[in-house]
Amino acid sequence: MNYGYTKETNLSYEAAIEKATEVLKENGFGVLTTIDVKDTLKKKLNVDFDKYIILGACNPPFAYEALSVEDTIGLLMPCNVVVHEKDGKVKISVFNPMVIAQVSDNPKLKELSEKLNDKIQAVLSQI
Repeated sequence: MNYGYTKETNLSYEAAIEKATEVLKENGFGVLTTIDVKDTLKKKLNVDFDKYIILGACNPPFAYEALSVEDTIGLLMPCNVVVHEKDGKVKISVFNPMVIAQVSDNPKLKELSEKLNDKIQAVLSQI
């Protein structure tokens, strides 16, 4: 199973982060966490890495519905969005919510995953 969707963009790394955050907000998602992987790896391991940021995005109505159906689903939340610059090219990747449907036997979560998948793909297409 493909656990994410990726597209290359002509935006700069910084502009891609801004655009992703803006489009997420327009689609009902808030960014709860921001992890600067490059900075963290430099500080913790003193290694150099590409520009790489993980945005932990949450859509409260979907999150509430999922948690109401199965409280341990929080292990697969939030929906992560990655902006990665490598060799001068910027890629944006988003979590594939259908992964949840693959690991859960709960039919309500599968149904919710399909709805969220449509929304996540719409976000990626707007970036």
